[in-house]
Formats: sequence, structure tokens, C-alpha cells
Amino acid sequence: MEFLGTTQVASYCGTQRKCLFPDLAPTSTTQDTYQPYYRPGYRYLSSWKPSPIYRAVSVPPGPERQCVPAGRPPTLLPALRPSLHARYSTRDWHQANMGQLRGSEASRSSAGRMNTDSMRLLQDKDQLTYQMQEDSRRNLGERMSNIDFWRAELIYELECLLKETQALETTKKRLECAVDEMQGPLKVALECLYNREKRQGIDLVHDDVEKNLIKEVDGFKDYQEILTKLAQKITEQLGTNRDAQHALERDLSDKNSAHFIDEKCYNLRNTSDSISFYYGVEKANGTVSVPATWAKFSEDNIRCSQHARANSVKLREDAEVGLESTSEEMWNHFISTNLAFNNRIAEVADAKNKLQAQLAKVLQEIFQTQDTIMLLERSIKAKEYPLKVAQTRLEARTKRPNIELCRDPPQFQLVTEAYTLGNTLQTLKQRLQEAQDTLQMLMLNKSNLEHDISVKANSFSIDKKCMDMRRVFPSTPRLIGYT
Repeated sequence: MEFLGTTQVASYCGTQRKCLFPDLAPTSTTQDTYQPYYRPGYRYLSSWKPSPIYRAVSVPPGPERQCVPAGRPPTLLPALRPSLHARYSTRDWHQANMGQLRGSEASRSSAGRMNTDSMRLLQDKDQLTYQMQEDSRRNLGERMSNIDFWRAELIYELECLLKETQALETTKKRLECAVDEMQGPLKVALECLYNREKRQGIDLVHDDVEKNLIKEVDGFKDYQEILTKLAQKITEQLGTNRDAQHALERDLSDKNSAHFIDEKCYNLRNTSDSISFYYGVEKANGTVSVPATWAKFSEDNIRCSQHARANSVKLREDAEVGLESTSEEMWNHFISTNLAFNNRIAEVADAKNKLQAQLAKVLQEIFQTQDTIMLLERSIKAKEYPLKVAQTRLEARTKRPNIELCRDPPQFQLVTEAYTLGNTLQTLKQRLQEAQDTLQMLMLNKSNLEHDISVKANSFSIDKKCMDMRRVFPSTPRLIGYT
């Protein structure tokens, strides 16, 4: 395979004999004497010369000639050398020389072409080696740039994720603090409900205060449950964030190691001391990814981190909204309950004042009724003597003798006086009974009023105590988790 920018290498035959020494056509007609010692393309041309130990002799024709092996010149006897002619002609000798020269010239030309091609090949291979080394160095530089790019992206994403994780942990602490802060108002509300169970009689009523307290307790429990669930979701999200953080840190660590190795490879030169042969290393394929999957791995890690950050931001926003709405609703419940307490305390105080005023009137009426009873008793006692006088007179007049028992005016007057005094006493006694009954009713009313006043005083003191307990309520910053 030829590389772009290199010169085509001229083809040559190398050390093949057919290229260095081409076949030469025989010029002698004596094939039997020429062929065994001179073969076309044979390297050593001196091999066809006759050996000095042989002498040329004449061989008579006959059966002896049949004994000479084919393909080999006949053996000449030394005694007959002067009379024999040479084995090759001059023409053969010149042709052999010319063949030798042509072969040598072809060999030299081939060697020259080989040397020229070798120099060109050396230059091309040196240039190719330098170019490939530069390409490898450039590719390593580009790879380092790609690693730097993804490393910067990973560092930026890791910093953003760490900030988001820290903000999410702060939000979780705020939620936990808000839940703890709700525990105090919840205890106060429950304590108020328990204290209001100590109300007596008719004051043990399911009023607006109790309704608001129950709603407040239920609201506190619901808010705590909502914030606790948000805190649990944040805990799960923190685990997801840590997984994404570990993936980013592991990827970043791998890229740091790869960058260090590639930078070391980038700085290697032919004169470096740390270079060595590692035979077969180019055949080993220990790679586990390609550039597309390599970039996708970091991109997936960054995308996973971004998704985790988006979920964290949403959870923080939900937590912030939950804290603000919870704080606002708690304050609304607190104000509504306090208003109901104030209204109820005012109602109880007004009822108590009215009962006390009524009690004062009842007491005054009792005093007057007692005076009336005393006067009635005196009057009845005073009327008994006149009645005794009248009855005594009538009884005495019944003892008049005979005709003296006359129904005279004194008799009529005494009878009328006795009846009138009797009716008067009867009326006074009846009025006395009525007065006594009224006094009993007033005393019972007085007792009821005093009991109601004591009940109202107890309810008033309980509500006042509850209001004193509710004077301390967490501030808005504490309700939204800031301590």
C-alpha cells in the first residue's frame, strides 16, 4: 500500500540471477563442447575454461567414442595437445566476454537502480515515519484537548452538584428544625385542650376556642407529616446526588490519569530514556470503548448529574413553598385561636359580671324579703291579740242570760271583727308563706348564681392561663427553619 505524498518505487529484481545475468544466446555450433561448461545466466564465467591438466588428443572414431559421457567434453591426452585445436573459438571467447560485460552492466544498472530506489525509499520511509510520528503526536494533542474539554465540563458539573447538594442539605436541616419548632406550639395547643377539659358545668362547651384548638393541633400534625415526607424525599435525593457525584469524581479521576499518561506519551521523543521495545503490544487490543462511547459515557454522567440537580432544585422549591405556606397557615391558626380565646374570655367575663350584678340584686331582694317576712310575722302576732279580744268578747257574750242574748249591734260588730281578723290573719299567714317560699327561691337562685360565678371564674382563669401559655409562639424565621 502506497502512502500519499510518496514517490512510486521502481521495481527491480533484487538478487535474482535472471535479472542480474540475463540469458545469453549461444554463438557456437558446437553445442556438445559448449553447453556443459557455459550455461546462460551462470554466475562464474571462468568455469568454462579448459583445465590445464588436460591435453588435447585426437580421438579416433570407433567404439571408444561411444564411451564418452554425453554433455562433457572428451578427455584429451596430453601427448596429443599440439595436434589438437582449442575447444572454443575466438568468436566464442569474444561473445563470452561481451556476455560477461553485458551481464556486469545489467547487474551494475540494476544495483544503481536499487541504490537509487533504496535512497528514495529511505527518504520516503523517513518522511513517512516522521509524518506518522507527528500525526500520532498531533492525535495525542487532540486527545488531550478532548480530555481537557470533558475534564472542564466534569469539574464544572461537579462543582455545581456539590453546591446543589450543600444547598439541599441545608434545606433538609431547615425542614428538621421547622418540625422541631412546631413541637412547642403543638404541646401548648394540646395543653390548652387538656386544661379546658377542667371546665365545669355548662361552661364545658364545644365553643369556637375548642374548635380552633383542635384544628390547630390537626394542622400542626399535618404540617409535621408534610415536612417530614419532604425531608425523607430530600434524603433519598441526597443519595442520588452522591451517586452522581461519585460517578463524576470517578470519571474525572480516570480522565486525570488518562491525561497524565497521554501527556507523558506526548512528551516522549526518540531521544527519551524511557522508551523501549514492547514486541507484540500493537497486536494486543485492551480497549473497551471507542471515541463515541467514550464521549457518551462522560455525557451520560453529566446528564445524570444535571437531572439530579434539577430534581434537587425542584425539591428545594417545594420545601421552600411548604415552609412558607406552613408558617403562614400556622400564624393564621394561631391568630384565629387567640382571637377566639379573647372573644371567649370577654364573653365569660361579661357573663360573670352580669351574674355578679344579678347576685347583688338577689342578695338585696333576699334582705328585703327577710324584712317582709319579719314584718309579716310581727303583724300576724299583733293581729292575734285583737282576735283573741274579739273572740273572748263573743264567748263572754254567749253567757248572757235568757233574753239578753240579743243580736244587737255590738254582737254584729264583734262577729264582723272576728271574721275580719280571722281573714286578716289567714291572709297574712298566706302571704308569710309566700314570702318564705320567695326567700327560699331567692336563696336557691343565690346559690346557683354563686355556683355559676365560680364556674365562670374557673373558665376565665383557665382561658387566661391558656392565653398566658400562648404568649410565646415561634417567629416566622424559626418556623421556616432558620435558627
